[in-house]
Amino acid sequence: MGRLLYELGRVDEKTRVANERGSSKAGKSSFSWAWELDGTVEERERGITMDIALQSLTTPHRQVTILDAPGHKDFIPNMISGAAQADCALLVVDAITGEFEAGFDRGGQTREHLLLVRSLGVSQVIVAVNKLDQVNWDQSRFEEILWSGFPSSKTSFVPVSAMLGVNLVNCTDADASVLSKWYRGPTLVDLLDELEPPTREIASPLRLPISNVFKGQSSGTGVTGRICGGVVQVGERLRVLPGDESAIVRLIDVEEQSVPWAAAGTNTTLYLTSIDPIHLSIGSVLCPPSDIVPLATVFTARIIVFDIQLPITTGASIELFHHSRDVPATISKLIATLDRASGVVMKKNPRVLTKGTSAEVEISLRAGTLSGPVLSARPIPLEPFSVNKDMGRILVRRGGETISAVLNLDDGITEVLVVVEAGNETSLESLISSFVEGIDEVVTAGVS
Repeated sequence: MGRLLYELGRVDEKTRVANERGSSKAGKSSFSWAWELDGTVEERERGITMDIALQSLTTPHRQVTILDAPGHKDFIPNMISGAAQADCALLVVDAITGEFEAGFDRGGQTREHLLLVRSLGVSQVIVAVNKLDQVNWDQSRFEEILWSGFPSSKTSFVPVSAMLGVNLVNCTDADASVLSKWYRGPTLVDLLDELEPPTREIASPLRLPISNVFKGQSSGTGVTGRICGGVVQVGERLRVLPGDESAIVRLIDVEEQSVPWAAAGTNTTLYLTSIDPIHLSIGSVLCPPSDIVPLATVFTARIIVFDIQLPITTGASIELFHHSRDVPATISKLIATLDRASGVVMKKNPRVLTKGTSAEVEISLRAGTLSGPVLSARPIPLEPFSVNKDMGRILVRRGGETISAVLNLDDGITEVLVVVEAGNETSLESLISSFVEGIDEVVTAGVS
């Protein structure tokens, strides 16, 4: 992303040279472009993205907000937090033989990231096949990746070389001469310019999940997040859930510009007063006092089990991810197995759920520890999917793998689609199409 921002004039020459010198001095010269978004000392020392970085760029017809999310498996929770704010995804894959396969085969991070963004409702995906210059701009290698199992619906592919800057903004320089012999398609910026903004929930009540909390220099406590519904204005009083506290909006910043209001789909920073910062935490939701978000500790779910190594049984421990919040939970009851086509109950109170099973289960949140004194679970703010799509989606993981996507429905039943834990008998395309069919778009890039 650093090279793309430079080509579009979002990074000046002075910053580029400073990053190049700094990365060379640190022994990581190949990471010079990444330093534009990897701004912390630890990220630069380790050479990996650890947290979400926010930037923006402009194409001829779009204003795009970039959320640079981590790719390393140790920081999947941060990646989920970024993907939960996304309208579309830009997935950068390595064209070098062996590197792409490692990421896309069973257990690979490329595969899981695609599952994560799809299960969070991101239906528009751009796959940038990077480092194609390292394989001599081999057309057959590009086509091999293109047909390796990516879902075809709303997925675009573009060959690029980030280090050389080829086909990011244009494909006319000398380095692109070999690529231009067989590729006549759009550049990466062209594809970004063609993204379709989803319908915003502007008429809905305000919903703003907090993704970060920090101390403002002179304007109270700052919180950042993407507005999932409604409009927020300066001077408005907001309720913080879970909890009984409220705060007043003193300032609103959008892309470092102070504005009087912000609407659904905007990544914004609010500066709040009349509240102790101890009552503001990552994962909390801001909403109007007159129309608060429902809270839940137990809910019923419909699940479709795909490839799992171990059967699902009553008492199975899982972890729920809702925007930037993650909480421990348990599948507390197996209610019934269902016919996958009609939804008719096939068997009540099954003992286990195996691969290919559709079922209805009860999920209960639990306290943070499995041992010691019994503590009551703290509820999380959830909303029916039909009321607010962004607030109605949850991801479920177990044992370091994403196993389900959750849609909270009107009648209190939550529809869960279990995706991947292990096994390779189901193709990625058929797996994804099973759980994104009928799901609208939700943003790794926000488009307006």
